[in-house]
Amino acid sequence: MGDVTDIRERRGPARVGPRASYERSEDRTVSLFWRIFSLNAAGLVVAAALLLGPVTVSTPVRQGEAVVVLGGLALLLAANAVVLRVGLIPLQRLGRAMAAADLLRPGVRAPVSGPSETAALITTYNTMLDRLEAERATGAAHALSAQERERHRIARELHDEVGQTLTAVLLQLKRVADRAPEELREEVRQAQEATRAGLDEIRRIARRLRPGVLEELGLPSALRSLAAEFTTHGLTVRHHVGGDLPRLTEESELVVYRVAQEGLTNTARHSAADRAEVRLQPVAGGVELLVRDNGSGLGGAVEGAGIQGMRERALLVGAVFSVAPGPGRGTDVRLRIPVVAGVR
Repeated sequence: MGDVTDIRERRGPARVGPRASYERSEDRTVSLFWRIFSLNAAGLVVAAALLLGPVTVSTPVRQGEAVVVLGGLALLLAANAVVLRVGLIPLQRLGRAMAAADLLRPGVRAPVSGPSETAALITTYNTMLDRLEAERATGAAHALSAQERERHRIARELHDEVGQTLTAVLLQLKRVADRAPEELREEVRQAQEATRAGLDEIRRIARRLRPGVLEELGLPSALRSLAAEFTTHGLTVRHHVGGDLPRLTEESELVVYRVAQEGLTNTARHSAADRAEVRLQPVAGGVELLVRDNGSGLGGAVEGAGIQGMRERALLVGAVFSVAPGPGRGTDVRLRIPVVAGVR
């Protein structure tokens, strides 16, 4: 499999979501400062004109004069409240957008509206979010690339060093068993079985760290092998891989495999499910991976490192990732990857 360090270069600039929210509205021609100032100035000018004109205030204040003054004050306060309310609505929207911002769910932007100062602030925030998402995706690409290299190194050392050592131990135990007294042969046989089980476990871990079947036989065979590996006592994993799948890049195939692997790992460890399904099928504009189980579901659990890692991998190849309740019960993990034109 190819390395993932060049994912960002192949994909080009990071996607930052729809740009419709960046459109400027017409009510931005007058700033919030001038709106409030103009309204206050108008109120003061009208009050001064009335006091300089036929309207007077007696001492003590007459009832009619008090009604006029209080009514004017109420109108001025109401107008100020309306202007402030309208002017601060975009800031309230910006606050909600900032509170809900998540770099693992890119593309959501605060709508640009309101007076010029508010609109400039929202635009600056959106631009900052664009930059943060691009930097986060680039950093995640480098981190995951380093992780894959480390996986390969550990798998190679487990297979070449620890595996060979345990194989030598098995051969030595075989020679000991042939020469051991009858009363010790059962204990030697148990040591052989424990060593053989440890060797099988190390080989299984090495295969999971470095998916050789993905490199040698391709994604469909790798997913079938993954389903067979997780089919154990108490859990049955079915697989369905479409035969007319569009060609994916090596990076996309690796992401599909890792997401399926992590999804089945979560199913085996946390869901208490007895059935699971891995499905890879073509959809409009790409392919979709579905990992479904009939377990206890997510409930109100907070997303852990596993799901966040799957989200980060999806971002690297421009895929859409989601985790949702399955039909009836259980959990659906979906990954939709767009097809890149010209992939060979």
